[in-house]
Amino acid sequence: MKFSLISSIAVIAALTAQMTQAETLRLLTWGGYAPDEVIAMFEAETGHTVEVTTSNNEEMIAKLRATNGGGFDLAQPSQDRIASAQEEFGIYKPIDMSKVNAELFIPSMLSATAGNTTYEGEVYGLPHVWGTSGLVVNTAVAGNVTDYTDLCDASVAGQVSYRLKRPTLIGFAYSMGLDPFAAYDDTDAYQSILDEVEATLTECKPNVKTYWDGGDEIQNLLRSGEVVASMAWDTGGWQLNADNPDITFVAPEAGALGWIDTFVLPARGRADDAAYDWINFVMQPEIAAMITNTAGNFTAAVDGDAGVSADLKARYQGSFDQAAIDNIKWYPPVPAGLEALEGATLDRINAAN
Repeated sequence: MKFSLISSIAVIAALTAQMTQAETLRLLTWGGYAPDEVIAMFEAETGHTVEVTTSNNEEMIAKLRATNGGGFDLAQPSQDRIASAQEEFGIYKPIDMSKVNAELFIPSMLSATAGNTTYEGEVYGLPHVWGTSGLVVNTAVAGNVTDYTDLCDASVAGQVSYRLKRPTLIGFAYSMGLDPFAAYDDTDAYQSILDEVEATLTECKPNVKTYWDGGDEIQNLLRSGEVVASMAWDTGGWQLNADNPDITFVAPEAGALGWIDTFVLPARGRADDAAYDWINFVMQPEIAAMITNTAGNFTAAVDGDAGVSADLKARYQGSFDQAAIDNIKWYPPVPAGLEALEGATLDRINAAN
């Protein structure tokens, strides 16, 4: 009887401790990176709850700037938006690697992201989802579009689209034989590249059906045939390919633009333990595969592709041979102040007649 009472007390104490440690994780992320089924599994296993806000790079930085790094406990900006944002705004806190199961991560991606997100000797980011942007083309009617500047060809006049965002500036620069990433540390050289790209994109405006903002918008335009070629992400092209085999993602001749979305800790986050628990949970191979099947892009998890659908693997292989993979232009960290130059260029392009 005495033993039973002691055992019951121990169980109650353990449950109480677990509930006391449970936290609410406020996650600022991209669409598809936190599927409902993954959240449910995480909450059941850890006792934490998850509140998801979906966003994009620009909005993530803006939200964290507005609160001095508060309001969220874990965010997922791309790896090129971390070191410079930390230098300018101090919106993140360093990663405590003792709380991370590093064996879950592909070593090369872990080390590359660490190098690109280090500021003043501290690592601020861990790799999660990676992918590329390039061209999504209806090959039946626009098979000649194989590089960014081909979007300005007369054969597709009025039937192309791209975003007025920095990837468009960078993609066109590479297609024009320029090297924008090599000029990152030279403001004058970078501005000279932007000026050349601005002239090209201004001249190209009559070819543009519309400048798209969201993934659903460009997919609908391509699906309807109003747009036959666009700059867009690989996963969007593969999703369209499932319904129409003529539409697919094409790695541009100048090179697809490669990105890695990360895990970062906002400077004033309140639930670090829950954040680390989430990181270690979603990087497990079986969970990583669930995220890939939902988001459409692969992760930095070791063996994370084992459970990915055969159709998605086939579409990936159809877009990328080894040469195209080797030609990916991976985004380096963005130096402080560079996006202001890009923003001014994009504003002028938008305002031009």
